Amino acid sequence: MSTIKRVGVDLAKNFIQVHAVDAANQVVTNRALKREKFLQWCAQLPDGCLVAMEACSGAHHWCRKLRERGLDARMIPAPFVAPYRIQGRTGKNDANDAAAVCEAASRPHMNFVPPKTVAQQGMLCVHRLREGLKEERTACINRIRGLLAEFGVVLPQSPEILRQHLSEAIEDASNDIAGMARLVLQKAQEHWREIDEHIQWCDQRIAAHKKDDEQVQRAAELTGVGPITASAVVATVGDFKQFKNGAQFGAWLGLTPRQNSSGGKTELGSITKRGNTYLRTLLIQGAKAALLTAKNKDNPISQWAQRLRERSGWQKAVVALANKNARILWAVMTKGKRFDVRHVSVYPSTAMPASV
Repeated sequence: MSTIKRVGVDLAKNFIQVHAVDAANQVVTNRALKREKFLQWCAQLPDGCLVAMEACSGAHHWCRKLRERGLDARMIPAPFVAPYRIQGRTGKNDANDAAAVCEAASRPHMNFVPPKTVAQQGMLCVHRLREGLKEERTACINRIRGLLAEFGVVLPQSPEILRQHLSEAIEDASNDIAGMARLVLQKAQEHWREIDEHIQWCDQRIAAHKKDDEQVQRAAELTGVGPITASAVVATVGDFKQFKNGAQFGAWLGLTPRQNSSGGKTELGSITKRGNTYLRTLLIQGAKAALLTAKNKDNPISQWAQRLRERSGWQKAVVALANKNARILWAVMTKGKRFDVRHVSVYPSTAMPASV
């Protein structure tokens, strides 16, 4: 164990595969460990040993535990590991995956994922629960509409209108709704109310996060960034200085165009949609809301967005504004300044210095 310099780990629910190499990149061991014995095995590793794993479910937990024991635990995005599996797609198994993680961790250019704190993951649990409840509420509403339609009761496609007229439809004896169906609709209505209460609880936790966290307050000041987006960004990213600049942060969110360039010819396509889908969706939704009111505002960002909408169309302007907000978020968080809606960026002069 004292000769091990780097370990690749493939995480699973019950068994964890480890692939360890020495300073000469010779394999020391490649074995499967039971989950409860993984930390005991890692305790025998030399201090500062690099232990790499894919950024998957449970990876942040293991990364924190290993760092507490003096090990250099790191996480690698799963798409960055696959190219290092020498067996290719047809040779995927736990042992080969662990070997690929070990090899990927040795690359000097590899980008690692910073581990999240317990507080960050706790706040993200609120956001995940809220998104799941929203999907469940939509399913409940559609289920109620389908049941009503079976008895000839069709209401406009608006949750608020359905909420207003549902009780009347259930109690109206003149329609053809069966007695058992009325009981079912009442239960569905109660379920809808419960979901709304749960979503309201999540909103209260997010509001409390904004009240207690100064970073969330600064992020929420941006045009097109509300409390939910600000809370999600801060909880997900944590330290914004892990990105070199705002452009890298926007690329990490998948808001930059795809490239298919070769031979000096640049070809750009749609956005890459890499990274965190939830954050990207929130930023784009916020950009849509901001763009709708941009024509009524006179600040530089709104005027720029409105001109871009007239020149390139609605969708491109929305994505461009979301990307701009991502860059502004990086600047606000890394420089510790408040957002100024009338700030105008001054680019450095590219003119050649005058000869003496």
